[in-house]
Amino acid sequence: MEGPYSDKVMEHFRNPRNVGEIPDADGIGNVGNPVCGDIMRLYIKVGPGEVITDAKFKTFGCGAAIATSSMVTELVRGKTIEEALKISNHAVAEALGGLPKIKMHCSVLAEQALTSAINDYLARHGRPAIKKNFKDEHEA
Repeated sequence: MEGPYSDKVMEHFRNPRNVGEIPDADGIGNVGNPVCGDIMRLYIKVGPGEVITDAKFKTFGCGAAIATSSMVTELVRGKTIEEALKISNHAVAEALGGLPKIKMHCSVLAEQALTSAINDYLARHGRPAIKKNFKDEHEA
């Protein structure tokens, strides 16, 4: 462990997976946190059976924001839209070996970006948006 971050967080920060854009994305999620200044854009490609076949991201933010963006793209690949909607900020943080409490908002941002991309996909297919309540411990 390096300082407050797990080795896995540092690995995803130093070598983020799936950075970039999907030009013909089926869903794009844009979210930002005005308090910390982190901005995430998440792209998803959806195949037959509503399986997410690809996910990429572009994030402007701290190391934890980049690591959570990278991890959420790994977690959603091969999952259906329905399964992807069950990925919580806690699941993202756990997959990274944990996050410092003060950085949990980054995992919330990753969950919001994913939900935003899925809602964009649903809207493009004339379906209603999914409503979720997002919150992390240090906001409560």
